Amino acid sequence: MANTLPAQAYPKARRIRFRFDQSDSRDKYFVENDMVYSHFVAGMSGGFPAGEESFIRSVRRVADRVTDPVLKKRVTGFVGQEAMHGHEHRRLNEKLVELGYPIDWLDSDKIKERALWLEERLSPEVHLAMTAAAEHYTAVLAQRVLSSDEIQNIPGDPEVWNLLNWHALEELEHKSVAFDVFRAVGGSERTRIGVMLAMYSLTLPLTYLSLALAVWRDDNARRQPVRVAREAYRLFTGPVFRGLMPELGKYLRPGFHPDDIDTSELLSRWQRELFGKNGQLVDHLK
Repeated sequence: MANTLPAQAYPKARRIRFRFDQSDSRDKYFVENDMVYSHFVAGMSGGFPAGEESFIRSVRRVADRVTDPVLKKRVTGFVGQEAMHGHEHRRLNEKLVELGYPIDWLDSDKIKERALWLEERLSPEVHLAMTAAAEHYTAVLAQRVLSSDEIQNIPGDPEVWNLLNWHALEELEHKSVAFDVFRAVGGSERTRIGVMLAMYSLTLPLTYLSLALAVWRDDNARRQPVRVAREAYRLFTGPVFRGLMPELGKYLRPGFHPDDIDTSELLSRWQRELFGKNGQLVDHLK
């Protein structure tokens, strides 16, 4: 089980800084000059900081109930990684807002207050089950990003891709931490599956609605409905979404564990490519 992984497998919090401030690109549609795809990535980035903070709070709510020393160290790595993800996505989001993406509300004080209000009314186990399920989402997406040449070859802002690849790598490194904490504090299969079932049923409706609203607020997009329809079709039939729901649905299987999906070889490859001796992002480390 993941609770007994060797020490070198602990998630490692890397202090890193991306160079968004040095980019002179003013292209609003930074993913392949694709309006819909760019809004999709911007929306995900916009929601990450508040989401990561909620994930951290869910684990900290039960941290005093975790007794296994190995799992405690894994939790420390998880918290450190998630904190850095939120920090660097906030820096990217500042640039995206400057480019005209209305995503700042996703990290607003009002959203944070509502999240805290909801969390206070959830049991620690349900809050943690939500985090464990969300971590499955990010792990599935991370695996797609890092394993698909089709995705990696999409033209886009290089530093945005650096951020996404780093984030994806670390999501795979800690993909089972929240799940193992949930089990360690007595979380039940009924709660785990029930929470995921609710989230799973809302995935596509919320994705379609939020993306449609974002695109609708874009004056350029409203003037080009045919282009938007073509790009939306390409996004939802492309490598990010193709076969996504069955992959997410694996979590609903009784007895499922995130490590049932073997990403060890992919993880080792990208650890070398990004942070090996001559890794692509070694010069980004602080």
